[in-house]
Amino acid sequence: MSDLATALDDVQDASQPERFSTALSQLSDLFGERFSTSHALREQHAHTTTWLKNQPPDAVIFALSTEEVAKAVRICSAHQVPIIPFGTGSSLEGHVNAPSGGVSIDLSRMDKVLEVNSEDLDCRVEAGVTRKTLNSFIRDTGLFFPIDPGADASLGGMAATRASGTNAVRYGTMKDAVLGLTVVTADGRIIRTGGRARKSSAGYDLTRLFVGSEGTLGIITELTLRLHGQPEAISGGVCPFPDVQSACNAVIATIQMGLPVARIELMDSLQVKACNAYSKLELAETPTLFLEFHGSEASVREQSETFSAIAEEMGGGPFDWATLAEDRSKLWAARHDAYWAGKSLKPDAQIMVTDVCVPISRLADCVSATAEDIRSEGFLAPIVGHVGDGNFHVQILVNLDDPEEKRRTEAFVERLAIRAIDMGGTCTGEHGVGQGKQKYLRREHGEALDVMQALKQALDPGNVMNPGKILPQS
Repeated sequence: MSDLATALDDVQDASQPERFSTALSQLSDLFGERFSTSHALREQHAHTTTWLKNQPPDAVIFALSTEEVAKAVRICSAHQVPIIPFGTGSSLEGHVNAPSGGVSIDLSRMDKVLEVNSEDLDCRVEAGVTRKTLNSFIRDTGLFFPIDPGADASLGGMAATRASGTNAVRYGTMKDAVLGLTVVTADGRIIRTGGRARKSSAGYDLTRLFVGSEGTLGIITELTLRLHGQPEAISGGVCPFPDVQSACNAVIATIQMGLPVARIELMDSLQVKACNAYSKLELAETPTLFLEFHGSEASVREQSETFSAIAEEMGGGPFDWATLAEDRSKLWAARHDAYWAGKSLKPDAQIMVTDVCVPISRLADCVSATAEDIRSEGFLAPIVGHVGDGNFHVQILVNLDDPEEKRRTEAFVERLAIRAIDMGGTCTGEHGVGQGKQKYLRREHGEALDVMQALKQALDPGNVMNPGKILPQS
């Protein structure tokens, strides 16, 4: 028996039909050493960063071009083998799991910045380029890409999950940043959506259809992205508050006043305690807002002074300006390390991470009710959020091997999702649906969910594109 045949026999689940072996054999011939059935590699390409069970694919392939992705999709589609796109694996709701087996198409080696049009403030990149790589590449042009989810995620994955992050309150989310896409559809066609023009009335907006589709309608292989000029001046800092309610009220007042804040992030007292220990900060362990203002020297000074007055009126302050770039970088590095800081509170625990988003006017109500729910349950669960757009995250440290503790945690997550939806919000502001949030979509979208299912059926009648995500597995 050949080495490949032995490997395929090793990974072949007894329930998988013979067509899987045929497809994998053809992919091995096409990709050579960039095809793997290694158990460790397959596990790395399934979900490992949160509470959902790891469900590895049958094989992993590393694509180098859109044409290679299209060839792989045609093979898989012909044999009805599931396809799971993979960027960096930093998503949090099981998007890269393979509940029905199949092939993980890793796009990380498609990492070229194809063109930068400085005059038009746009660029074209392959899907495997990460946000940090792009910003390093364009730094000398005076431009930057603002979408910042924390993790150094791939831009294709960020578009697929409609990611946002700390800058979303000023610069928007991936739906605002993507001008056009190259997509491989379920039948292996290569299509291009949108373009470099800043507006168009020509036909359906297919770009927005694929942004946020989580690989269920096609595989994003290239992106045309909107860029922004680097601000002349940046100011920022931290502002403590006596409680979460007053911090949220300060956020609401800031947004409703129209203050053009670039970042405004909340940490509750437990999260501040964790960041102090993990990132070597010396912040008061009380609910705290992290802020940043972009603009001219005069405008950022005026914005900072205006926010200071708002904070004082809400019982907070003083607003401690971080005037040096290295001080601001340290603060934002601590914010981005909040996940690991939270985990360090109880290193032997597992983390169940969840997020919701509500209209800004309901932010204080939702965060306060959630904090009370955490206290009632006795959970160790820091709250942190991009509160400028009504989005916040809870990371619950639990023993998921304890059935009762897991049940209570899942019930808490469900109450939070329903609370947000009933306040006119959403069960997920930026993590996406994946496997973890499917059961809330009917409550949130009603009959619109049937339209989503009809679109899925029309574009992927064989249900090979990332099955079991967003929509229930049929």
